[in-house]
Amino acid sequence: MPLTMNRDVFVTCAVTGSGSTQDRSPHVPRSPEQIANSAIAAAKAGAAVVHCHVRDPETGQPSRDLKLYREVTERIRDSDTDVVLNLTAGMGGDIVFGDVENPFPTREGTDMVGASERVAHIAECLPEICTLDCGTMNFAEADYVMTNTPGMLTAMGGMMTKLGVKPEIEAFDTGHLWYAKQLVADGVLDAPALVQLCMGVPWGAPDDLNTFMAMVNNVPSDWTFSGFGLGRNQMAYVAASVLAGGNVRVGLEDNLWLEKGVLAENYQLVERAVSIIENMGARVIGPEAVREKLGLSKRAPK
Repeated sequence: MPLTMNRDVFVTCAVTGSGSTQDRSPHVPRSPEQIANSAIAAAKAGAAVVHCHVRDPETGQPSRDLKLYREVTERIRDSDTDVVLNLTAGMGGDIVFGDVENPFPTREGTDMVGASERVAHIAECLPEICTLDCGTMNFAEADYVMTNTPGMLTAMGGMMTKLGVKPEIEAFDTGHLWYAKQLVADGVLDAPALVQLCMGVPWGAPDDLNTFMAMVNNVPSDWTFSGFGLGRNQMAYVAASVLAGGNVRVGLEDNLWLEKGVLAENYQLVERAVSIIENMGARVIGPEAVREKLGLSKRAPK
């Protein structure tokens, strides 16, 4: 498939994530105030979309606390900075098995809840976008599995569609795209869909360009996609995704470094991405253009 460069690019900033990065950089935001402020700074730097998890303010551990999501949402919406809010719905599907001879009982870190509880904060906060991790996969840890069964995805996707929240399909491998297309064909998700190509997450799709283009070539032509790579390849994937016709994601969820030896802040990663995009001859679009492109309605403060 010939490359058709995207000339009107939106930037998503993944602000904090749920990984164990809270003690590896002082810039990883923990409290709702810190997360919201970092998201607002990223928006001022050029991010049209902010993708937010929440963390326990004391420990920095990932959380599903509705009160924390509500505070982040309200702080961002009450600010004078416009941005499209994208909340994760990826929590609540984590299994950490016992050892290889005794997989049960599961170990600390297991967090498995039902579909309604996994999207409870989405129903409460009504962001414009929320994520839908479109498959089950092994992660880097030896006995940890991210669990998203077809039945769970059908239920969660249907709830998101009914709420009027646009799912951002998180595709960590080609099979995830295959099932995402089935969800659209079944009427669970509306077409055209929005998809994030997640490259370099062990043990999903590796972050080589051949695999990336295999992912791109499996995205239906009327869908909108973004791409990202982990760690030191984050900025390389800004250029690769734009060249392949997509949009970009950067942020501390995926990469802590601005350059070797220099820890980044979210707004700095956004500034770097904006510079790359503009130097490629493309234009960075803002939140209103993204809403028009994706058919979103701006959510006002309650």
